[in-house]
Amino acid sequence: MDEQREHRRGGPPLPWGGPTAWRHGPPWWNRRDDDTGGSRLPWLTTLAITVFVQVGSGFAAHGQLDREPLGILGRLLLLAGTLSLLLRHRHPVPVAYFTAGTALVYLGAGYAYGPVLLTVAVGCFAAVVAGHRRAAWGAVAMLWAGHLLVAHWLYRWLPPDGDDARTWGEETVVAVWVVAIIAVSELARVRREQWMKERAERAQAAKRRADEERLRMARELHDVLAHSISVINVQAGVGLALLDSDPEQARTALTTIKAASKEALGEVRQVLDTLRAPGEAPRAPAPGLDRLPELVQQAASAGLTVEVDTQGAGKKPAPGVDLAAFRIVQEALTNVVRHSGSRNARVLVRYESATLTLRVDDDGPATGADAGGSGNGLAGMRERAAALNGTIEAGSRPDGGFRVTAVLPMRSAPQEDQ
Repeated sequence: MDEQREHRRGGPPLPWGGPTAWRHGPPWWNRRDDDTGGSRLPWLTTLAITVFVQVGSGFAAHGQLDREPLGILGRLLLLAGTLSLLLRHRHPVPVAYFTAGTALVYLGAGYAYGPVLLTVAVGCFAAVVAGHRRAAWGAVAMLWAGHLLVAHWLYRWLPPDGDDARTWGEETVVAVWVVAIIAVSELARVRREQWMKERAERAQAAKRRADEERLRMARELHDVLAHSISVINVQAGVGLALLDSDPEQARTALTTIKAASKEALGEVRQVLDTLRAPGEAPRAPAPGLDRLPELVQQAASAGLTVEVDTQGAGKKPAPGVDLAAFRIVQEALTNVVRHSGSRNARVLVRYESATLTLRVDDDGPATGADAGGSGNGLAGMRERAAALNGTIEAGSRPDGGFRVTAVLPMRSAPQEDQ
């Protein structure tokens, strides 16, 4: 495509520049080609090129009196070449060859060198940017070879009459411009590919962040609901069993159910608020280890006695670590309520300089009863710990009980803030 410009240079000097007109082409070209998916034709740019080529060729004909006057045939050839550019994004290869062919016929008919070569430049540029480099080079080579035949051998039998052969020095200038313009087209192609790659990476990163956010929300909702529903399940069983024999105790169980459900609704609402207004900060602070007494009280309402042992200076961990620690202890106690025959549990919270250690023990044995859990409790705890570069160990103790041990970093890990 750029070769046409150079052929133009093989004739009289031109008033317009070389490939600088396309220096900023790649981003514009890419948006037109990729964002529209080729569904819309480039009417505006094609119209602008058509007007420029028609008007400019008229001026070029007046400045090159040794060439044929620009008549109807010449105008039609120019119009055919520029109109074909409407399809340059959908069919870049045929357009590149068609523009080169119409330009070759135009020059062979003896018309003036000029903006006709712009049509070839745009057509071949589209082919290179679309990845059809061989087609663009082929179209340029076809035009150049045809121009050599016309300018050095066939000129004797072609208009205008009395025309002389072009000098080989002019052809060297043409060759330099061909290389320069093709280089610009290749640069545009490389930039287009880089832009498309970056866009795909951004889309993939956005999808990954969305997936991670959904996973985080699922963990939060699971931990909130699993704990509260387990307490409600246990208290509902107590209430049903004592409804006739001990109405007062059944009333206490129902009161506990009411409080647990109210708290669960509040926490679920807090989690969902972040979905409704993702750009705003949560109105209520996220729960942390300072709410351990509430967990102990809730466990007590479910018939579980919990002893808490806090060791260390009590240095406050990073907010994400604090939330994860609270949820891990909450889920561990929920599992005791669901699955353990023991009515006692022990929680150890040990603060160290770089790590926070959590340990939850119960004396078992497992009851094998189903308290309505999803079976994802341990998996959720492991995901929380892994997101902070921490570890979780859970398993039976030699004495028949069960132990959950979590070791978390005190400071935020890179994945924590998601």
